[in-house]
Amino acid sequence: MGAPPIRTRQTKPHGPRHARPAAAAVLAGRLSAIAAPLLLAGCMVGPNFQAPPAPDVSGYTVETRLRPAMATDVVGGAQQNFVEALDVGGQWWREFNSPQINAFVEEAVRNHPDVRAAQYALRSARETTLQVRGQFVPQVSGNVSATREQITAASGGTTGAPTLYNLYETTVNVSYTLDVFGGIRRQVESAEAQAQYQRFEMEATYLSLTANVVTSAITDASLRAQIAATQAIVTAETDQLLRVQRQFEVGAVSQADVLAQQTTLAQTQATLPPLQKQLAQGRNQLMAYLGRLPSEDRGESVDLRSLRLPRKLPVSLPSQLVRQRPDIRLAEATLHQAAATVGVNTANLLPQFTLTPSVSSQALTVGQLFTPQGLAWTAAASIAQTLMDGAQLYRTKEASVAAFEQDYALYQSTVLTAFQNVADALRAVQYDAGTLRAQALAEQSALDSLKMAQEQFKVGAIGYAIVIEAQQAYQNAVIARIQAQAMRYSDTVALFQALGGGWWNRVDETSDAAIRNGGYFEGPDGPALAATRPGLPDLPPTPEPGTGKEKSR
Repeated sequence: MGAPPIRTRQTKPHGPRHARPAAAAVLAGRLSAIAAPLLLAGCMVGPNFQAPPAPDVSGYTVETRLRPAMATDVVGGAQQNFVEALDVGGQWWREFNSPQINAFVEEAVRNHPDVRAAQYALRSARETTLQVRGQFVPQVSGNVSATREQITAASGGTTGAPTLYNLYETTVNVSYTLDVFGGIRRQVESAEAQAQYQRFEMEATYLSLTANVVTSAITDASLRAQIAATQAIVTAETDQLLRVQRQFEVGAVSQADVLAQQTTLAQTQATLPPLQKQLAQGRNQLMAYLGRLPSEDRGESVDLRSLRLPRKLPVSLPSQLVRQRPDIRLAEATLHQAAATVGVNTANLLPQFTLTPSVSSQALTVGQLFTPQGLAWTAAASIAQTLMDGAQLYRTKEASVAAFEQDYALYQSTVLTAFQNVADALRAVQYDAGTLRAQALAEQSALDSLKMAQEQFKVGAIGYAIVIEAQQAYQNAVIARIQAQAMRYSDTVALFQALGGGWWNRVDETSDAAIRNGGYFEGPDGPALAATRPGLPDLPPTPEPGTGKEKSR
C-alpha cells in the first residue's frame, strides 16, 4: 500500500529535561520508528497508480441514437446501420469481402520492418523488466587469487635466508539492498509500465499499418476507376470531334465549333497525367506498406466495383473506448510510469539499507583452502542517508511530480482526441452517404442533359457551346461520383481505426517479442544477422607516415 507522507514532529524527551540522548541514539531511534512499520507492512512510498476513469458520457454525438447512413442505388451505396456495443472484429478488413485486400494486409503484417521493430522493442522492454527485478536477489561476486612471494628476513627484524611461499585466496562477497521504502519495487513497476507501453506501441503499429494498407488499396481502386472513366470520356469526345469535323466539311457548323470541341478534348486529356501520377505514387506507397521496393510491384489491384460495404457498423461504448484505443493505452502506460518514478525519487530521499556479508579463505596450498583454519568471514550492514546535496534529490522528486501532472493532462488530451476521431468518423459515414446520393443524381442529370443537348444541336435548336458545357458537366459528375463511392469505403476504414481496430480479438505478438533464453554469450539470431559477419573486426585505418592519408591494415 502507499505510505503516508513522512512528517517530522517534536516530541518531549522522557526523564529529566537535562538528560538529552546522544545524537546517534536519536538517529537510530528515528530510523527504527520509520523503518519498522514499513518493513512489517511492506509499504511503498509514492502514489499508487490506477487507470483514470472513462468520461461520464453515453455517446459520441449529441443525438442519443444515430440515424443510418442512407442508401443509394450504385456500387458502394448500401445503407449502413450503427449498432451500439457491437464488438470490432480482429480482422475487420475482411468485412469488405476482398481476397486481394486480405492478401495485402497479411503480406504487410508479415513483411513490414516496423512490425518486427515493434516486436523487438516489446521484447527489449520485457528483458529490461527482468533485469530490474534482479535487484530483489542478493548480488554475489567471487574472487580467486594466487600469489607467489619472497620476503626477506630483514623485513621481519631477523637475519638469514629469505622466505619464499605461495598464498592462495578465495573471497565471496554478497551485497543486498533492503527495499525498505519500496524504491526497487517502484523501479520494477516503472519497467513493467514501459513494457506495457511497448506492447501498445506494437498494437498502434499494427493498427496504423493495416488501416493504411486498406485505405491505399481503396484509393488505388478509385484512381483506376477515375482513369478508366476519363479514358472513356476521351474516346467519346474524340468521336464527337470527328462528327463535328465532318459537319464542318459540309458547311453544317462553323470552324469555331470544331475548335471548341478540340479544346474540350484537350482539356479532358490533360486531366489524365495527374491521375496517372497519383496512381503511380500511390502504388509506390502501397509497395512500401507491403514491405516491397517500388520495382517489386507485381500489379495486384482491387476493383472498386467488387468491394462490399459493411451493413452493420460497430459503435463501442465510451467506457470501452478508453480500453480499446492503443493511443489511450499508450498514454495510460506513460502516466503509470510517471507515477512509479515519483515513488522511486521519493524513496531516494530516505535512508538506504544494505547488507554486505563476505566469506574468504586463505591457504599456502590449494588443498588447504576452505579448511576451518583458513576461513574468515564478515557480516556488515550499512545505512546511508544523504545529508546535504543542495536539494538535488528533493528537486528531482518534485520534477517527477510535475511530470506526472503533465502526463495526466496529456492523457486527458489523448482521450479528447480519441472521442473526436470517433465522432468525426461517424459523421463522415453519415454525410458522405448523402454526398454519394447527390453525386449519383448529378451524374444521371448530367448524362441526360448531354444527350438532350446533342439531339437539340443536331436539329439546330442550340449552339455548340451548350453541348461543350454539357460534356464538361458530365465529365466532372462521373469523377465526383467515383470519388464519393471510394470515400464511403474509406470512411468505414476510418471508423474501424478510430474504435481501436479489434486488437483484443486477435494475437499480434510473435516469437520475436518473447523472452529469449539462449546461451549466456549468444548474440543476435534474427534478421539483424545480415548486419554482422563472422571473424575478427577490421582494424581501423591508419594514416601513412608523412602523408596524412589513411590506409587500411
